[in-house]
Amino acid sequence: MTDQNQTAPDENKLIAERRAKLVKLRENSKANGHPNDFRREHLSAELKEVHGAKDKATLAEEAHPVSVAGRIMRKGGPFVGIQDSTGSVQIYMAKAMQKESDAWQSLDIGDIVYGRGTLQLSGKGELYVEIGDLNDFQILTKSLRPLPDKFHGLADQELKYRQRYVDLIINEETRNTFLMRSRIIEGIRFFLSQRGFMEVETPMLQVIPGGATAKPFETHHNALDIDMFLRIAPELYLKRLVVGGFEKVFEINRNFRNEGLSTRHNPEFTMIEFYQAYADYRDMMDLTEGMLKFIAEQVLGTTTVPYGDSEYDFAQPFERMTMVDAILKYNDDMEADVLNNAEANLETLKEYAQKVGVPASDKQKAWGAGKYICEIFEATAEEKLDQPTFITEYPWEVSPLARRNDNNPFVTDRFEFFVGGRELANGFSELNDAEDQAARFQKQVEEKDAGDDEAMHYDEDYIRALEYGMPPTAGEGIGIDRLVMLFTNSHTIKDVILFPHMKPQAD
Repeated sequence: MTDQNQTAPDENKLIAERRAKLVKLRENSKANGHPNDFRREHLSAELKEVHGAKDKATLAEEAHPVSVAGRIMRKGGPFVGIQDSTGSVQIYMAKAMQKESDAWQSLDIGDIVYGRGTLQLSGKGELYVEIGDLNDFQILTKSLRPLPDKFHGLADQELKYRQRYVDLIINEETRNTFLMRSRIIEGIRFFLSQRGFMEVETPMLQVIPGGATAKPFETHHNALDIDMFLRIAPELYLKRLVVGGFEKVFEINRNFRNEGLSTRHNPEFTMIEFYQAYADYRDMMDLTEGMLKFIAEQVLGTTTVPYGDSEYDFAQPFERMTMVDAILKYNDDMEADVLNNAEANLETLKEYAQKVGVPASDKQKAWGAGKYICEIFEATAEEKLDQPTFITEYPWEVSPLARRNDNNPFVTDRFEFFVGGRELANGFSELNDAEDQAARFQKQVEEKDAGDDEAMHYDEDYIRALEYGMPPTAGEGIGIDRLVMLFTNSHTIKDVILFPHMKPQAD
């Protein structure tokens, strides 16, 4: 790919020509070539909604005065087509008037213009604004760089991510993706607010990173002269609020995890986390089913969601199976007795893990049976969970914040939700036993000391909060980026993040 700092000679020539036009506009302008004395009164979509069904004679007779503004996307003869945030409309200027208009003579594709006149209908059935006075047409912003031609578009995928502003100008599909993203977030807010949840904000800079097993980004607070961490999850602060008496809370939050980049992972990402007192993990699964059905209906207008070669019906109950059952379903050579009595069969679990390609490392010195089961699940079953599925009964060892199951303390009352082989949500009945939580934190510290840089820190203040008493509570986190991928049929996370992280380009 051509370096963005190396401009092709022909593009340099075009830029020079456009700069020369701007110089001329500045000479004839009181606003230094960038006027701001207009007032747009109409959007293209509004004009089409109100007047789109009228015939040519009716519009000519009514002679509606309108004023529009937008970016020129096509230009030919007496017409230019402009694009605003809602669609496109044409502007017309008679040839005799064009010769007297410095602005029209200086036009290029990409310029942002303003036009005021009467609304008319072309022979092809398109609405246009007919300019009747030279002063009613202005170039508001001269585009100094030429846009990619409309036939080839912005073909370089990496350039789309690096220059998202160009991608948004050129590609309607990209604009629609991010409009849908906004509607999804709006729908989540509405769904939870209607059910009595309160939206809150918690710190993004934290002294102790917690709420997830992940490697944090580190920074330094100059005024306090302390090292701090960018948030990896808001969980522990949200549960402090439940301790304080806010029984239903949620936060649409930005999280930062110092991990690798992939089609599913971005180091900076968006989640929704919500917590409800006097509820358990089954309530969260029910709430998730209801929320996703609601979002599908609101955003897509249907509960049937296509993704790749698959199709998902969010109106149907989602499948629910335990982690052990999922492993057995996709591994005929593994024995149920071994998995269901994991702690007594640790050596056999190690053999299973080695056989399915779990990489050996020094970290395994601190692994117990639960960690091996989770690794086997992730290696052999996770990507095969195509239809909407809740996986339950995660081992306590990999669930340091979840409540142990009353009947089987080896597992927790936790679930993860999968669609298309991707985890979208993680929820559980919260651990509100301060002494058990302290022991779990200590186990995490031991794993960190053994070399696991994703293990949790010991959060003494959170233990103190639990000692004041937290009611039985359930909570959940849903990855907004992956959810948008699902609803927009996007196959890489970079397509649903406006400005994804990219490696710097070489000079």
